[in-house]
Amino acid sequence: MPVLELTNPVVQSYILYSAILALKLLSMSTLTSLVRLSSGIFSNPEDAKAFKGKVKYDDPIVERTRRAHLNDLENIPAFWVIAALYLTTGPVAVVATLLFRVYTASRIIHTLVYAVVPLPQPTRAIAYMIPYLIKWYMGFQVMIYYITAL
Repeated sequence: MPVLELTNPVVQSYILYSAILALKLLSMSTLTSLVRLSSGIFSNPEDAKAFKGKVKYDDPIVERTRRAHLNDLENIPAFWVIAALYLTTGPVAVVATLLFRVYTASRIIHTLVYAVVPLPQPTRAIAYMIPYLIKWYMGFQVMIYYITAL
């Protein structure tokens, strides 16, 4: 089994892109709040009162932003787990770094074309499918590497 040390370039790459994804995930809460503030739409009466807005649960722009956030919550933690397991297979540094980089860039693009500047399909589908396939690839690599454990 490969040694996972912080000096390993693949481990460093995983840490860097995981941190970027964590900050991206955190920024989605901020984006949702900014959309609420700019539109004056809130989900809690006390917030609506404090910011002189109104309570509304079905604003299309707010809901689109919330769905983009939920999509991140459904996908980024899976990346962290699968990519961490993938590290244990001793992947080639260039390949692993490329996978982490493309995954991260695609997730950022997905948010941009979904919640910030909505673009017509298949733009969002492509931005979703690329990281989806990367997770599957890494997951299969882990399974192939550890198949003898069965």
